[in-house]
Amino acid sequence: MIEHLHWLIIAAILIGLSKGGLASAGALAVPFLAIFMNPVLAAALLLPVILVTDMAAIWFYHGDTSRRNVAILLPAMIAGIVVAALIVPFVSEPLLLAFTGGIGLWAVMRRWSQKDTTTRRDARIVPGLIWGTFAGIATFITHSGAPPTQAYLLPQNLPRLIFAGTMAITFAIANFAKIPSYHALGFFEGLNWPLIAGLSVVGLVGTLIGRWLVQNMPDKIYGRVIEILLLVLSLILLGKAAVGILGAAAP
Repeated sequence: MIEHLHWLIIAAILIGLSKGGLASAGALAVPFLAIFMNPVLAAALLLPVILVTDMAAIWFYHGDTSRRNVAILLPAMIAGIVVAALIVPFVSEPLLLAFTGGIGLWAVMRRWSQKDTTTRRDARIVPGLIWGTFAGIATFITHSGAPPTQAYLLPQNLPRLIFAGTMAITFAIANFAKIPSYHALGFFEGLNWPLIAGLSVVGLVGTLIGRWLVQNMPDKIYGRVIEILLLVLSLILLGKAAVGILGAAAP
């Protein structure tokens, strides 16, 4: 893994930026590393880094959340994590990536076709439970739960700090909920913990940068950055899915 150290550092910075408030940036990390290493190893290697930066995100955003959205999303995400832990030996990762990327692409296109992107909308329970469950499944297997979550949150036009805080707190708790299943599935065996410790420090630096950027961006610019990050992530997921599906179909 040392030969990929520079790529791992970039992934840790992306995770930190995401936990600092630039949602979707962190979800780019596993697909990015999967170009150079096994995606399951990449997901397991990055989870401790994610957990450390999650603690920083909880500290930064504990007062900037939509409690209703957290209350709706979190139980659904934990249910999705349980489902994912049961189906991970059988699920087709390319199909999951295609589904998740498709959701993100649809969410961005829907957002950009809206005429009114300022009116606040209610957090509805049933859509939140559906999107939250999808997010839990996706975040467990590929750390890419942002597209379903943002498909639910973006239409609400939340202020940037509330949006960032809701994403940060929800995913922080959901990520800690992954630990027992990751341990039971043996994902943590043989990891390089000194390397992970160093990457965690890099991730914390990224978290500070992300928090500073969110605090100093106007809402309109922040919203567009989030949409562009979601679009990039969705296209990467769809591209990776296409490569996996074509590879499986090849003789």
